[in-house]
Amino acid sequence: MNLNEIIALDKKYFMNTFGDRTPVAFSYGRGMYLYSTDGAGYLDFLGGIAVSSLGHSHPGLVDAISEQSRNMIHCSNLYYIENQALLAQEICMSSCADKVFFSNSGAEANEGAIKLARLYHRKKGSLDKYEIITLEDSFHGRTLATIAATGQPKYNLPFSPLTPKFKSVPMNDLGALEKAVDGNTCAIMLEPIQGESGVNPATYEYIKGVRDICDKNDILLIFDEVQCGMGRTGKLYGYMHYDVEPDIFTLAKALGGGFPIGALCAKDFVASAFEPGDHGSTFGGNPLACAAGLAVFRAYRDEKLVEKGAETGAYIFSLLDSLKEKHDVISDVRGSGLMIGMTFNKDIAVEVKARMFDRKILIGSVKKSIIRLLPPLVVKKEHADILIRELDSVLSGITGSKIQ
Repeated sequence: MNLNEIIALDKKYFMNTFGDRTPVAFSYGRGMYLYSTDGAGYLDFLGGIAVSSLGHSHPGLVDAISEQSRNMIHCSNLYYIENQALLAQEICMSSCADKVFFSNSGAEANEGAIKLARLYHRKKGSLDKYEIITLEDSFHGRTLATIAATGQPKYNLPFSPLTPKFKSVPMNDLGALEKAVDGNTCAIMLEPIQGESGVNPATYEYIKGVRDICDKNDILLIFDEVQCGMGRTGKLYGYMHYDVEPDIFTLAKALGGGFPIGALCAKDFVASAFEPGDHGSTFGGNPLACAAGLAVFRAYRDEKLVEKGAETGAYIFSLLDSLKEKHDVISDVRGSGLMIGMTFNKDIAVEVKARMFDRKILIGSVKKSIIRLLPPLVVKKEHADILIRELDSVLSGITGSKIQ
């Protein structure tokens, strides 16, 4: 099918949740590139929104999915599943978690975290501890509970009345957090680096302070690492930048390298609150999804992708800092590893994204003034050089500054 035929079918049959999308449809991908229906190659610095950690059509991931699909795609959780047990072991051996439960998405993993936190306190006899504090500008998912947890009115107000007992406070403000804590607080849930609101890192001091508040008040600390986990920030897990350990954390996106899977991860003292019948999933932890997750861990280990991603990320930051010195329109560059946000002091982000698309480079925009970069961990310096050269040219064209 050509692009116009695909668009016509979409508009006729698909619910209009995405509006008018970027006018392209991709047929296949290889490494850092996606190829459209008309054969054009696009350099992918969005990575399926932090999902395609191994790039596109990584041989190890393709082989693992192909082999598993030939043997068995689905098996009920009524039975033991080898890949599920192996992937749970991989996560626990590489993190502070003792136990894992698999879901199909980040939103489901966060739902599980919310349930586990409330159930943990209930089973301790603390029936009044059920409220969860989150951060403003956070994003935790699209289900009714996770949009209530999300600290962005644009996502949750249309679905009011919201699931009760969530409240949000400003990020990096320990005073506001301490005021919000009371006898009903059962957990504090946050992203170490917020993604959907434009790559906003929590400070080291803030995270240390949050951990202290939780310890002093018998409150669980939940890290949503759906976007910032699995090597995205230059370390395998985002919490590793802060010298603290969460009681619960969640994963998804990059965990399957493109195949849908999420993970609820917890320390044993919390995880033990879940007993048979308390939680479950039909598709969660199926053999095929877990085969994909195992392939991702294998590639990370064999190809040292987390370490290489951190190195290339530092290179990209250095180039963006130089670009910031040249273009006054850039007010801030921030993030960690390959999770990068860039803010303009004018509302040009959407135009910049569109012009980069015209140059066959895929990037993301947030609101009207923020660019977000989330490339696969296989990105190389030569790809970064292309990105910066074209971004420099685009900004010069928009602002009228001269290319040096």
